[in-house]
Amino acid sequence: MIDQFRKYTPLNILLLSLIGLMLCLGVFMHLPRNLMPVFFEPAIANFTGKLSPENITPQANVLITLVLTVVQALLINRAVNQFNLVGRSSFLPALMYMTLASLMLPFLVLSPILICNFLSIWMLDKLFSIYRRTEIKPLMFDLGMIVALGSLVYFPFIVMLLLLWCSLIIFRPFNWREWLAAPIGFATVYFLLGVVYLWFDRMTEFYEIWLPLTSPFPTSIHIDIYDYLVLLPVIIILVLFFFSLRQNLFKSVVHIRKSFQLLFCMFVLSFISFYLNADWSINHFLLTVPPVAVYMTYYFNYATRRWFYESVYALLVLTIIYFQFF
Repeated sequence: MIDQFRKYTPLNILLLSLIGLMLCLGVFMHLPRNLMPVFFEPAIANFTGKLSPENITPQANVLITLVLTVVQALLINRAVNQFNLVGRSSFLPALMYMTLASLMLPFLVLSPILICNFLSIWMLDKLFSIYRRTEIKPLMFDLGMIVALGSLVYFPFIVMLLLLWCSLIIFRPFNWREWLAAPIGFATVYFLLGVVYLWFDRMTEFYEIWLPLTSPFPTSIHIDIYDYLVLLPVIIILVLFFFSLRQNLFKSVVHIRKSFQLLFCMFVLSFISFYLNADWSINHFLLTVPPVAVYMTYYFNYATRRWFYESVYALLVLTIIYFQFF
């Protein structure tokens, strides 16, 4: 399977869809009767409600999620290949993204986090390009607006504003105008939203949007034991990635090294932002899938022992399927 996706051929788009369908079959056995998707929270929901259309059946919910995930996989595949992050063009980034996005059952239904991953991938595509740009203030302004829009869909996405500053530290010499452009873009969206709230005389609800920022950081995370077990193959692959990266990192161009630093920052910020949602669930960690997918792609792209890397990937897929069905 890995060897097939190392090839840059359109046939892999079909295979990717089939693999995605296979990896979501287990969720059909565990669908709740009343599975209502929630698309926005909390700022927009004050005007639109939870937007849980009753005409979307649980089965349609999963199928729509599958289609959106395939599209996201192809988008991150395009970004990784465009910036040559792993050394050669292939469909491995798409395969890794699809696999990780099917890792746990809560990942396989519609959620605000799934929508935010479109914005995460869009941001990565823009952030990878700032290293070679001479003028990036308009770009940082746009990225600030993207973060604000994402936070309207899922409030913890607001931490990605820190990612923009991390990217400036990693890629650029200090320029205070570039540092200000991102928060100005972010503030522009919320200023316009505040005007809407003021117009409808609902400013109290506007202030409540920011209450999650006052939440104390939790000291423990309660996750089902089976969720820990399904992570074991991922952890093994990430350890293998670390050794592969250590061998090849200094052979890479500077842009690639800095890009992997940026992906690490994105992973950390995505992980720790769960505390900004009082009603958080395990599907929050879907935000960490884009950077981890690139890391896993790097290992499988440079791995040389076919029997070993094919076995490792097969172990990951079998673990996902086993815990979905049993």
